[in-house]
Formats: sequence, structure tokens, C-alpha cells
Amino acid sequence: MKITETTPHKAALEELGRRVALARKNKRMNQSEMARASGLGVATIARIETGQDAQFSSWLKIFGVLGLTAALDQLVPESLTSPMSEVQRGRRQRRMKTGEFKWGDEQS
Repeated sequence: MKITETTPHKAALEELGRRVALARKNKRMNQSEMARASGLGVATIARIETGQDAQFSSWLKIFGVLGLTAALDQLVPESLTSPMSEVQRGRRQRRMKTGEFKWGDEQS
């Protein structure tokens, strides 16, 4: 299932839990081993894998054990640029290239 902006939170948690369980199984770990490696309880691992809510710090510990921490950088990039700042940057670059400002509707 693809998670989008319109995916209900409950469905997103269930899907993420399913993916965590799959990643854990791909590493040939059971829930007890995951709990030991992450410092969490087996019940916490089970709750997360069944789509129940959990603290973000618990998710971070699990991501660390699964080697997924670096993927968080794509989720929330270090520097975010707004569409307006991109437009303003383009205008500045055009002004620097031409040496004067033009609205774009002048007759040539």
C-alpha cells in the first residue's frame, strides 16, 4: 500500500508496522531479538508492528536496528525551500543576467 497525504493515520500506522515487521523478518530476527537490540520491550515491538501508536523515540530505535535511520533524511530534509523562494531566486538570477528588471509583458 502506498502512503499518501490522504491515507488515514490508522491505515498509515498499520502499513508502517507491516513494513517494520517485514524488515525485521528479512534480517532474520524475531521480536525478542529486535527488543533486545533496540532496548525496547517485546510488547512495544508487537504494538508497533500491529499498527498501534508508539513514541517516536521507539520508532527511531527500531529504525536504528534495521539500518533505516539514514532514510529519515529523505522524510524531513535538512533544508526545505518553499516554492515562493524558488520563484524569487529565479527572478534574482534573471535580473543579474540582464542587468535590469522586466515584467515580461513589455513590447519588443
